[in-house]
Amino acid sequence: MAEHKVCYLICYDIRCPKRWRQAHKLLEGYGERLQYSIFRSWLTLREREKLRWQLAKILKPEDGLLIVGICNRCVERVVAINPAESWTEQQGGYRIF
Repeated sequence: MAEHKVCYLICYDIRCPKRWRQAHKLLEGYGERLQYSIFRSWLTLREREKLRWQLAKILKPEDGLLIVGICNRCVERVVAINPAESWTEQQGGYRIF
């Protein structure tokens, strides 16, 4: 059975341009960039912890990181100026016929 994925908003404030680029490049592989320092990702618990571990190797104590889990019901209520389909619930990784 496939692991359950949850939508996460990942926001960061990194002081050093070199570390910012490293974090940005890493996060591009995990999700979609919504703004310069804000990403949206659908992750399993295992993927989230792997991402946190990878970011911990890049970030320093003066940098900020916020990972916010958003339930499917909350995803439905997100108000955004971007197209509505960009916040739809992700479909499951399997189908039953």
